[in-house]
Amino acid sequence: MALSSGTPTALSGRLVTDAGIVDDGVLRWDGSRITEAGQAAGGAPAERLPEGFLILPGLIDLHCHGAGGGDFTSGSPADLEAATAYLHRSGTTTLLASTCAAPLEDLEAAFERLAVATEAGLVAGIHAEGPFLSRERNGAHDPAFLLLPTQEDVARLVAAGRGHLTSMTYAPELPGSDVLVYELVTHGVIPSIGHTDSSTEETTAALDLINEELASTGFAGFSGRPTATHLFNAMPAIHHRSPGPVPLLLQRARAGEIAVELIADNVHLHPETVRMAFTIAGSENICLVSDSTAAAGCASGTYRLGRSEIAIVGDSAVLTASGGLAGGAASLLDVVRCAVEAGVPAEDAVRSATAVPAGVLGLADEVGSLRSGLRADALVVSPDLQLKGVLRSGTWVRPLEL
Repeated sequence: MALSSGTPTALSGRLVTDAGIVDDGVLRWDGSRITEAGQAAGGAPAERLPEGFLILPGLIDLHCHGAGGGDFTSGSPADLEAATAYLHRSGTTTLLASTCAAPLEDLEAAFERLAVATEAGLVAGIHAEGPFLSRERNGAHDPAFLLLPTQEDVARLVAAGRGHLTSMTYAPELPGSDVLVYELVTHGVIPSIGHTDSSTEETTAALDLINEELASTGFAGFSGRPTATHLFNAMPAIHHRSPGPVPLLLQRARAGEIAVELIADNVHLHPETVRMAFTIAGSENICLVSDSTAAAGCASGTYRLGRSEIAIVGDSAVLTASGGLAGGAASLLDVVRCAVEAGVPAEDAVRSATAVPAGVLGLADEVGSLRSGLRADALVVSPDLQLKGVLRSGTWVRPLEL
């Protein structure tokens, strides 16, 4: 049933905050901003949630290609609105819209549409997954559209983003990747290592170069550390004589030099792999992501991922042509739930889907936590992390149902 007040502006219950779980907490907001978050200390009445229910910060997804039938690379403006509306209702209140490898003219057109969506507040920016990816580790990306980076092509994409290109996945072993890193960092775009067949040595050189460029430019538009795109996936498996990039990325994450993405949906990664990554890197250096596609939230049918056709098979989104994995079918809250079921403490899983990505985006003073002055983004979930309500900018985009 719905709460008696219909659209409350204050809730009391268990809060998941930066300091951990507050058992007897209160969250208040006025308009689009939080006015109080923490231990209940009297004041005006607040709507009491049932025993064990949790209030979480709104979730932040650095990597999603669409949802609800809409694809961020090929979709129309109406498709983008439908996809973001679905994602917001599903608990992802802040997101980057990810594109896949496609002809440069397709990406320029997609960036134009996504720039408009960013300016409208539907998304926080654009994440370009490619086209500068390894052919050996292309995953669901069509190899026909993969390119070696050149200064001209990188600058062309940066310009097409109109200042809203936020992150780009690239393979550091490709010739020209040094120029790519320089162009990205100079324009405030986060380099993200992924879809790579690089060795440990090549990955080390890439991270050292990124850190050198960050230090030399002094750009302060984001956290100052790069990311790794869906760690383990589309990378060489660890071998005792040829470890590849994964062990290094985990170690550098542990040192705080990089934030690593995990698609902890029980499809892309085994629960034990998720638990190991959290143990090694620490939740403060992990960004849980959905890698969701247009098929997310859809029961059946065929959908688009750029120029490719995908479909739902079981819990997976797959390419209809090959049956290979083609991104995710789960929401970010589903990913958080899977991580908790894998043995990650709830407050750690939530941190990796809120405060950590907010820091990567340079938005820690705007979103990602339940603190006074931040945007009023919050989720109400049951003890088993089932979604019961979504608050975005102080508005219930998913009405509270208990």
